[in-house]
Amino acid sequence: MDRLKSLIKVNALQVAPAELEALIATHPGVADVAVIARPDDRTGEIPVAVVVPRGELDVDELTAWVAKRVPRHKRIRSVRLADRIPRTPSGKILHRELVAEDWQLVG
Repeated sequence: MDRLKSLIKVNALQVAPAELEALIATHPGVADVAVIARPDDRTGEIPVAVVVPRGELDVDELTAWVAKRVPRHKRIRSVRLADRIPRTPSGKILHRELVAEDWQLVG
């Protein structure tokens, strides 16, 4: 996806997945992360974190941890747990594959 298409629009405000991915990757319980958009009737879209946990991960704690560090419109609304994040050979996240996958939704 090009950069414009990858932006998540929450109440007409733009959220860059890469910004949230960089933040969430610094959490000690996260081994890898991608952020995707999920349609929402009220806001248009919401950010969803797809996370490969490093050991046990409390998704409520992760959600609260992110909320303390970003404005309200950038807060992740749910977390999907995954075994891996699909990437291109050069390491770029394949966001489209994440949207199509049937991941375990938590929170």
